[in-house]
Amino acid sequence: MPSATATPDLFAAEPPPSPSTAWLGPQTAVLRGFALPAAGLLLDGIARIAAQAPWRRMQTPGGYTMSVAVTNCGAFGWTSDRRGYRYGAVDPLTGHPWPALPPALLQLAGEAAAAAGFGGFVPDACLVNCYAPGARLSLHQDRDERDFGAPIVSVSLGMRATFLFGGLARADKPVPVPLEHGDVVVWGGVDRLRFHGVRPLHGAPHPVLGERRINLTFRRAG
Repeated sequence: MPSATATPDLFAAEPPPSPSTAWLGPQTAVLRGFALPAAGLLLDGIARIAAQAPWRRMQTPGGYTMSVAVTNCGAFGWTSDRRGYRYGAVDPLTGHPWPALPPALLQLAGEAAAAAGFGGFVPDACLVNCYAPGARLSLHQDRDERDFGAPIVSVSLGMRATFLFGGLARADKPVPVPLEHGDVVVWGGVDRLRFHGVRPLHGAPHPVLGERRINLTFRRAG
């Protein structure tokens, strides 16, 4: 199963994050390199999360197995099976509560949200996805949360990926957005229910994570 182990020293040679921000919509920002200074701490936190709540490939309501390996942290975790999509306080695989949100993850989520204009964001759920080459995420809306007033904060680590950002209807043509290690996408407000996904992962391995992309998405679920 995937693993995520790193220390801050592994990222000491990385260039400083770019201050640039690209806007995909009225309330959707791509914060280039925003997570780079915290990348080692984030990966250490992910490794601890996966040790308590192991990676798994969930089944969709339609009976398919997701190509992305998943785990969660926070007061609530997102799960999927033949009964549907939902949040719960207990990991059904272990029978224990989901691991708490590590401080480094919680801090980054709040700072990224504020940089995109959403001050005071405190997530209670973080879905952690691990992509191997060929893994993808079809276009969907994040609408299982109770609070649509809070933004989604999505952090990319590892291999380059192509994020697809669409409109409020599935038929709207999505815009392809290359995401590098350390990039953060924040969307909310009028953009909160826009369709989005990820193209099949391919390309050069990352120097630390190899042939993997790890994505963190922070939400207010409860």
